[in-house]
Amino acid sequence: MTLVQMQPRSTNAPAVHSTVADVMDTAGPQVCDGMTVEVALSVMASARTWRLLVCDDSGLCIGLVTQAQLTAARDGSAYSDRVQLRDILGDRGPFTSPVTTMAEAGHMMRYSQVDALPVVDEHGSALGVLALAR
Repeated sequence: MTLVQMQPRSTNAPAVHSTVADVMDTAGPQVCDGMTVEVALSVMASARTWRLLVCDDSGLCIGLVTQAQLTAARDGSAYSDRVQLRDILGDRGPFTSPVTTMAEAGHMMRYSQVDALPVVDEHGSALGVLALAR
């Protein structure tokens, strides 16, 4: 498992002590949780990305959806064109903070079995994404 951009910005600090802020990707496309699965897949295709950050009506990050999750939802027997992102997200999280160490974030990703974590500030606003290399 290799994290994206594993080189810390400062060459003086060892990678094990670098923080999420040192290696996270920009937040990228953020969409509302009321968006339908079909529209979200179209946004993904237009943005040429495999993930979207999902925000609630207040603009707070409530999770991340991947193309694989959306495709699985669309292909499921319970699917209708009215299924919204909030319907498939489930519980909030996991999330990480920009000050979390890479070692802690790596452990969290392995424990949660996720390929990407939204990086949020203390108010819950999306700052970026920590993702495994693709």
